[in-house]
Amino acid sequence: MNAAERVALAEGAAVLTDLGAEIDARTLEILDRRRKTATIRRRGWLIRRMLLVADIVGLTLAFVAAEMLLGVGKSALVASRSELFVFLLTLPGWIVVAKLYGLYDRDEERTDHSTADDFAGVFHLVTVGVWLLLAGAWATGLADPDLPKLLLFWLLAIALVTGGRLAARSFCRRSITYLQNAVIVGAGDVGQLVARKLLQHPEYGINLLGFVDANPRETRDGIEHVALLGPPERLPALVRVFDVERVIVAFSNDPHDDVLDLIRSMKDLDVQIDIVPRLYEILSPSVGIHTVEGLPLIGLPPLGLTRSSRLLKRVADLVLSALGLLVLAPVFLVAAIAIKRDSPGPVFFRQVRMGFCEKTFRIYKFRTMTVDADRLKGDYAHLNKHAENGGDPRMFKISNDPRVTRVGRFLRRYSLDELPQLINVFLGQMSLVGPRPLILDEDQFIDRWGRKRLDLKPGMTGLWQVLGRNEIPFAEMVKLDYIYVTTWSLWRDCRLLFQTVPLMFRGDDKSY
Repeated sequence: MNAAERVALAEGAAVLTDLGAEIDARTLEILDRRRKTATIRRRGWLIRRMLLVADIVGLTLAFVAAEMLLGVGKSALVASRSELFVFLLTLPGWIVVAKLYGLYDRDEERTDHSTADDFAGVFHLVTVGVWLLLAGAWATGLADPDLPKLLLFWLLAIALVTGGRLAARSFCRRSITYLQNAVIVGAGDVGQLVARKLLQHPEYGINLLGFVDANPRETRDGIEHVALLGPPERLPALVRVFDVERVIVAFSNDPHDDVLDLIRSMKDLDVQIDIVPRLYEILSPSVGIHTVEGLPLIGLPPLGLTRSSRLLKRVADLVLSALGLLVLAPVFLVAAIAIKRDSPGPVFFRQVRMGFCEKTFRIYKFRTMTVDADRLKGDYAHLNKHAENGGDPRMFKISNDPRVTRVGRFLRRYSLDELPQLINVFLGQMSLVGPRPLILDEDQFIDRWGRKRLDLKPGMTGLWQVLGRNEIPFAEMVKLDYIYVTTWSLWRDCRLLFQTVPLMFRGDDKSY
C-alpha cells in the first residue's frame, strides 16, 4: 500500500467514525454483515457463477428430454449416447457464445437488469447454437441428429435456460453478496430523485449509503434517513472503507472539470459508475449512441408509430386478448360468484376513461367496492394518500380504503380486478401494454407535451405499473407514459408483459 492509499484509508476510517451515528440502522447492519464475511465477494462473482450453472443445467436437461421423448428403440439408444457425448463436448462452446452475447455481465452493470432483458440473447444463443450443432454434426459425421429432435431441443432449451436464469437470480437476491453498496454524487433534486427510486425498489439490490455533495439541498420527505457523507474529496476514501461498488453521478454542482477528475479517479477503484444524463426526461433505454469524430451523440428515434407498427401491435392485442378471455373464463366465473356472494351489486364496474386520440370509452373491471363508493368519495377526500403532507392531490388513492369489499381487497392484491379489461383490448379500446388509462378528473391536469401519451391506446399494464404503480407521483407517471409512447417497440411490450406476470403472482398489498 502506497502513502496515498494509507492517507485515504485513514481519512475513510475517520469518516466512518464521524458518520456512524448518521447512517441508518439497516445500512449499518448490512455493512457489518459484509465485514463479517470471511471472503468478501461481489455481485458479479455470485451472479456469473449461478447463471453459468443455470445455462449448463438448462441446456443439458433440454437435450436429455428431447432424446427421451423422440429417441426410441435400441439403435436409437446407442445413437443417443453418442449424441449426448458430442453435446457435452460442445458445452464450453455454448458458454463462450453466451459470454459473447453479454449474458453474464449485465447484472453487475445495470441495477434493473432482469431475466426479461436476457430473453432476446437466450433466443439468439440457442438458435445459433442449434444451427452450429447441426452443421458440425453433418460436417464431422460424429452424430446424425434428426430435425424434429433438434426442434424440440430448441424449444425446451429456450424455456429451461430462461427459467433457470429466473431461478438463479431469485436465489442470488436472497444473498448478502448480491447487495451493492452505493453512493450518489450530488444531493440536489435529481440526486434525491434517484435515491427515492432506489429505495422504492429493493429488488435492485442497492444498499444506498448516502450522498456526497459539498452544497446539498434540503432533503425531501421519504429519504431523510439517507446520510450526507461529506464533500466529493472524500469519495475515494469512502469507496475503500465502505467497499462501495457503485457510484451514481447525478448533476453535481461542482465544476465540470472537477467532476471529470472525480470520475477518472474512480477508474482505479474497481467501482461501477453510473451517470445521469442531461435531458434524462426524454431518454429511454432504447436510444442509440453514435459519434462524430469521437464525440458521442444520443440519437432519439422519430416520434410516432408507422402504420405497420400500429397494425402489428393491434394484431398482437387481438390474438392475446382472445386467448386470454378463453383461458381465463373459469377465473371470471369464480370471481363473479365470489363478488355476488360478498356484497350486493353488479359483478363489473364500468367507468369513463380518456382513450386514444382524446376519445373516451368505458373501462371494464371487477367491482371491488361497495355500490355507494362514488357517493362516499367526498367523505374520505382527506384520506387521499397522494395529498398527504402537501403531496400531489391529482391522483385519488386511499390507504386501507373502507369502501373496498373483502373479496375486492383480494382481487386488488393480485390485480385480478383488471382482467376484464381484456374485453376492452379485444374491442380495440385498449392495448395490453400502454399508457395508464386515466379518469377524466385526472386527465384534465395534463396539457402540452403530456397529451402525446394519447397517441397510443391505454394499456392494461405499462411502465407505470411495472416500475412502481401507486408510489409514482402524477407528474412522473405522465413522463413515463410520454417516454413509452415516443420510444415504442414490440420487444419492449413483450418485456413489460413478462415483467407484469411475476408482479401479479407476488401480490401487492395495496388496500386502495
